[in-house]
Amino acid sequence: MNRRPRLLVTAAVGATAALLLTACGGSGNGGSKGNDKIAGADSGGETSASPSASASAAAERPKIDLPSDLSYTFDWPKTGDKDKDAVLADSEQSIKAVDLAIVNQDALDKAYLFYYEGEAAASTQKFIEAYVKVKARTTGSYRYYDAVVNVNGSSSASLVYCEDQGKAYDMYLNPKKVDKTAVTKNSYVLYNTQLHRNDKGVWVIEKLLSQRGSAKCQP
Repeated sequence: MNRRPRLLVTAAVGATAALLLTACGGSGNGGSKGNDKIAGADSGGETSASPSASASAAAERPKIDLPSDLSYTFDWPKTGDKDKDAVLADSEQSIKAVDLAIVNQDALDKAYLFYYEGEAAASTQKFIEAYVKVKARTTGSYRYYDAVVNVNGSSSASLVYCEDQGKAYDMYLNPKKVDKTAVTKNSYVLYNTQLHRNDKGVWVIEKLLSQRGSAKCQP
């Protein structure tokens, strides 16, 4: 399941969202109920290949052009470490790329597939399909904060961060209607992503966990 689990998608996808930890505390991968710990934050092994920094700089990222009613604030300043900052930069684009797929109503949109592979790509596809099925997309403002990034070796990393969905909503397209919901503790979501640097030098997401209402992300 992808990055922003919202009420619309939780209802539409249900148990098929294999990597989503919902507000009830249930884990799609068989984890125990009510466990606030996100597993795997420090895991991930080194791979033998080490894409060069020049390859990373040369990789052509997809253009992500979103509607003006969608905005993003990333309160995770640069660390000064080139690899960690590259993880943060690619992660920002991966978040936006999923919303672009939803806007395009295309569960196989090339932009998000540039940043997701394997298990994460499969669950993200289901996430987008839920929006396509009900002819809806996202709108509003998102804020990301409290990022903790770890790079293991040259090609493996993890990123844990919080998301504030308090000013973000689902919008049905036909007829056009914004589903505004009240801000609660469940408007704050904790994410853990496992990434690797591919042969183009791009940090791509291979695994993703999320927990709505996490105490760590409450204001």
